[in-house]
Amino acid sequence: MLGRTLQEVSAALKQGQITPVELCQRCLSLIKKTKFLNAYITISEEVALKQAEESEKRYKKGHSLGALDGIPVAVKDNFSTSGIETTCASNMLKGYVPPYNATVVQRLLDQGAVLMGKTNLDEFAMGSGSTDGVFGPVKNPWSYSKQYREKRKQKPHGENEDSNWLITGGSSGGSAAAVSAFTCFAALGSDTGGSTRNPAAHCGIVGFKPSYGLVSRHGLIPLVNSMDVPGILTRCVDDAATVLGVLAGHDPKDSTTIQDPGKPFMLSSLTDVSKLCIGIPKVSLPFHFTEILSDQIQSPGLGNRLVGVESCLCHFY
Repeated sequence: MLGRTLQEVSAALKQGQITPVELCQRCLSLIKKTKFLNAYITISEEVALKQAEESEKRYKKGHSLGALDGIPVAVKDNFSTSGIETTCASNMLKGYVPPYNATVVQRLLDQGAVLMGKTNLDEFAMGSGSTDGVFGPVKNPWSYSKQYREKRKQKPHGENEDSNWLITGGSSGGSAAAVSAFTCFAALGSDTGGSTRNPAAHCGIVGFKPSYGLVSRHGLIPLVNSMDVPGILTRCVDDAATVLGVLAGHDPKDSTTIQDPGKPFMLSSLTDVSKLCIGIPKVSLPFHFTEILSDQIQSPGLGNRLVGVESCLCHFY
């Protein structure tokens, strides 16, 4: 069940194949078993179980709040969470318990999501490896996969836990590891210059940075106010679209959010991948003036081909 997509699990909850409490307990158990990954700073077990119980009551009454009702999620520890410590992986904020939720956190909870805990990061989100927080580095779940151990001829994590591990990327490495290790179905990250997309790539999951102003920054402890955006980490693109549909939209507490009402994000079903065309950048020698060239290397029948795109880089002095 934990390996399914968010949408699949949502359907299973509605059909009674599993209850929110059972799902929450399975995730909590896996969080404890994978503690060596250091993905979480705070595990909100009591809060999560209480939220799961409330979700279960709604399902029994046939009053589900939506696709996220009863779904375990995690939140990067630079988003304010009411009643739950928010540290930014720093000594400065150890013991700080916000009196309010970040808008994106509140919107998840309003849809019945179950908060499993707060995830590890680079201190104040300043980093790209999730190795620079005061709670120690986050370890990539793929470090302990059978494929990687065989390739590196390393011992299982129980025997050689502190060596030969891979980084998760950052700064949202804890959220990426939490999703990749199946301890939750979606997680919030933050993205200033790649801090959601980078760890997603390292951990083999989907990382999405919404356009600036599409999602509220209220309650996100800033790194760079004019560039920070709450990010989404999931195991498939459809799940990311589902979460974005919940988070996007105007927030009166953040004047930089779009004024137009949010619209549902629906992805078209792509059944024939043979018509896809993928561009591969081929970087030529840089010039000292602004020039962008695009040469189509393969022109006839672009369907199902790799197309080389040459570009001249620009130097700015």
